This record gives sequence, C-alpha cells and structure tokens, in this order.
Amino acid sequence: MNKDIKKIEDKLKDVVEKNEDSVKGFEKAADLAKELSTKSYFDKKAKQRRSFIKQLRNATPALQLGNGEIDGSTKGAIHRSWMDVKTLFSGDNDETMLSEAVRGDKAAISEYNEVMTEVLIPNRMKEILREQKEIIQNDLETSMILENFR
Repeated sequence: MNKDIKKIEDKLKDVVEKNEDSVKGFEKAADLAKELSTKSYFDKKAKQRRSFIKQLRNATPALQLGNGEIDGSTKGAIHRSWMDVKTLFSGDNDETMLSEAVRGDKAAISEYNEVMTEVLIPNRMKEILREQKEIIQNDLETSMILENFR
C-alpha cells in the first residue's frame, strides 16, 4: 500500500474509532441519565454518530475503516469506566454527563479540523468531514445551553 494512502487511512480510522467511542459513550449516558430530555438528547447523538460512521465507511470502500461493528478503542473503554466512577460519586449525573459531552465534542471538532488539513484526503471526504464537524459544532452549542440551564 502506498505510504500516503496508508497515512490517510490511519487518520480516517482514528475519526471512525472516535465516533465509535462516542456512540458507546452516548448510549451509556442515555442509560444513566435521569431526565427524559437528557436521555433523548444522548440517544439522538448516538444515532447521529452511527450515521457518521456509516457515511465515512461508505465514502471510502477501498480503505479499511473498521469491520462494520461499533468496537471503539481501549482508551474509550477506559474513559467510559472512569465516567461510571465519576457519575457514581456525583450528585447530579446528568450535569456531569452533559459536561463530558461538551468536552468530547470540543475534542472531536479539533480532530476533524486536523484531519481536514491533510492535503491528500479526497475533496468528497473533506466535504463529509466538514458537514459532520458542523453538526458537532451545532450539538456543542446545544450541549452548552443544556449544561448552563441546569
């Protein structure tokens, strides 16, 4: 495999893996949330990130962007375990989880920005990444509003 193609594949795999981690995290947050509106919000975000993964995989069938399952990373699994401990000792789980969603969305935006600077990524893929980043930015604003509302 060409070295440049491998580099692009690795960067896009990272984006897919982070979205897999997000799906698992949002599903867990929806299960733990007390407020119905918070549960619904996290369910929506999990479905949205599943859609992102499917879009990325379908746009680049020649690249190996995962096995079609939502596996996530070891780092993501450790983080979800940390969130279990954090919510166990927190008096307001929904607020803690919304704060974590804000932090995660900020990190996702940074990663999308970094990947989109890669010159060799095809324009169609950059467009998909840009669209997904804009959706995350809009969600970030909503998360921050919900977090401040509490």
